[in-house]
Amino acid sequence: MNRNTKVLLVMDVVESVRLMEQDQDDFVRRWQQLVQQAEQHILPLHGGRIVKSLGDGLMLEFASAQGGMKAAFALQYFRVQDNAGRPSERGLHLRMGSHLAEFVSDKHDIYGTDVNLTARVATLAGPGEIVITAELRDNLTDGLEADIEDLGECYLKHVAKPIRAYRVGPPGHAPVIQSPTAAVPDFRPTIAIIPFEARSNEPEHFIIGEVVADGIIAQLSRSSDLKVISRLSTTAFRGRSDVMAEAGDRLAARFILSGSYIASGGKILIIAELADSRTNQIIWADRISGDTMDLLETQSELLDRIASAATHALIDSEAQQSLIHPLPRLDSCSLMLGGISHMHRSSMHDFDRSRQVLEAVLERHNRAAAPRAWLAKWYILRVVRGMSDAPQKDSRQAIEHAERALDLEPNSALALAIQGHALCQLSGDASGSLHKIEEAIRLNPSESLAWLYKSVWSSMWGESAASVEEASIASSLSPLDPMKYYYDMILAAGYSFNRDYEKAIAFARRSLKANKHHQPTLRALLLAQGESNQIEDARQTLSQLLQETPNLTIARYLAMGGASSSARQRVAQVLRNLGVPES
Repeated sequence: MNRNTKVLLVMDVVESVRLMEQDQDDFVRRWQQLVQQAEQHILPLHGGRIVKSLGDGLMLEFASAQGGMKAAFALQYFRVQDNAGRPSERGLHLRMGSHLAEFVSDKHDIYGTDVNLTARVATLAGPGEIVITAELRDNLTDGLEADIEDLGECYLKHVAKPIRAYRVGPPGHAPVIQSPTAAVPDFRPTIAIIPFEARSNEPEHFIIGEVVADGIIAQLSRSSDLKVISRLSTTAFRGRSDVMAEAGDRLAARFILSGSYIASGGKILIIAELADSRTNQIIWADRISGDTMDLLETQSELLDRIASAATHALIDSEAQQSLIHPLPRLDSCSLMLGGISHMHRSSMHDFDRSRQVLEAVLERHNRAAAPRAWLAKWYILRVVRGMSDAPQKDSRQAIEHAERALDLEPNSALALAIQGHALCQLSGDASGSLHKIEEAIRLNPSESLAWLYKSVWSSMWGESAASVEEASIASSLSPLDPMKYYYDMILAAGYSFNRDYEKAIAFARRSLKANKHHQPTLRALLLAQGESNQIEDARQTLSQLLQETPNLTIARYLAMGGASSSARQRVAQVLRNLGVPES
C-alpha cells in the first residue's frame, strides 16, 4: 500500500433524506449535474479527483491546499446558482470539511485515522459552509487564498480531544459568514395564536376573541420551550378561511392555535384546536366552558386550561415524532424537543431514545451548546435515578458535556445551570456548583432550571428554607412546564429537608401521580415518611423504590454523589432504619 499526505475534502448534502422524499427524481438529477460539473470541469482545473462516492456526498483528494480551496469555492458557487429561483426548502445545500491528511491507499480505497477525521470535520459545517483543520489552515494565506475565521476548539464525535477548526470562504471584502447559519440555532417550535372567532353577530362579543388570544399568548410566552408569535402579527389572520396554510407560511409558524366561542348571559363556551401546519392536521381540540368574567382575571382558569393542554399536546406530538420516525427524517426542532421530553419519562426505552435523539441533534449542530447541555442532564439523571451501572464514568460524562457546552457558549445560562447541578449532585463540589448556578441566575434571572438547581443546592449544602423558596420561584417561572412533576419533586425534597413533612408528602404524591417510577421523588417521600414516624407508609414507599432499584444498598445510594451532604446522610439513615443493607 502507498502512503500519502494530501488534502482530503468531504462534502455532503444537508437534509438529503428530506429532499429525496420531496422529489426523488429532481434530487437525483441535480446531484448528478453537480457530480458531472465536478468531474469534467472543476476537479481537473484544480488538481483534484473523486476518491469515493458517499451516496449523498463525495470524498475528494487534492495535491495542494490552494487547489482544494478553489475547487470547494467553485462547487459552492455552482450550488448557489442551481438554487437560484427555488424556494428555500427546496435548496440543495452542501456542507464541507477538509483536512491535510496522512493515509494509505491501494487500488480500491484509502484508509487511515485522518480519513475518518475529515468526515467528522464536515459535521462542523452548516449549510453552505466549509470548515477546515489547523493543519490545512497553516497552508493558506488569510485574505489572499481564503477569508478565514477561527472557530476555536471543537469537539467531534468519537474523537477524544478537541481539534482547532476554521471556517473559510472566498477571499474578498465580504465576511466569511453571510448567512443566518452563524446564529445560535433556536430549537424551539414556533406557535401562532389566531384571535378566536365569535359565533354570533353581537358587536360587543367581537372583542372577546382578542382577549382570549392575548391571554393565551401571555401564558405561552412564559414557557421556555416555545417561540410565540406576537399578536401584532397574528391579528391580521382573524376570519381568514385558510388560516392554517397562510399563517404557517407567512409567520413561519409550525403550530397554529385557533378557535371560536359562544358567549351568552355571562357564560362562555370556547372551542379551541391546535393544528400542525406541516401536515394540515389537528393534533388537539377541546370545548371549555366557564364564566366570561374569568377571562379578565390575572390568573384565568379558562385560559390556563387552554394554554396548558395545548402546550402538552404540542410537546407530546413532537416527542411522538421522534419515537416513530427514523431520526434522519426529522427536523432538528422535533429532535430537540423529543430528546428533552423522553429524558423525563419513566420507561427505559424512552430514556435511552432520548440520548440517541440528542446525539442526532449534535451530529447536525456540533457547535450548538443547548443539545450538549441537555445531554449532560441526561447523564446526571442516569446516575441520580439509579440507572447507571458505572456512575463514576457517567458522572464524568455529564461534567464533560456541560464543560463542552460552555466552551461553545460561555454565557449560556442553561449550560451553566446544568454544569452547576452536575457538580452539586455528582461530585460534591459545593462551592464550585454554587458559583456556576449563581452565575446562571445572574445572566438570566428567568431561567427556571437555574432556580430549580439552586433549590437542590440549598437542600444539600445550604438552608432548607431557601430551598423551598427557590423551588417555588422556579415553578412560577415555568407554570406550564411539561416536566412539572420534576418541579414538584424538587419542592417535595425541599419541604422534606426543611422538616415540613405534610407539604413534602403532598408534593411528592402529586409528582408521583404524573410519574410514578421517578426514584428521586420516591426517596423524597420516603424521607418525609421515615422522619415523621409514618413507618408503615415508609415501608410501602421503600417497596416501590426497590421495584425500581432491586439492588439498592446504602453504598450504592451514596455513590450517586454528594455523599457528605447532610441531606444525603439523612436519606441514608432512613434507609438503614428500614433495613436496607450497607453494601
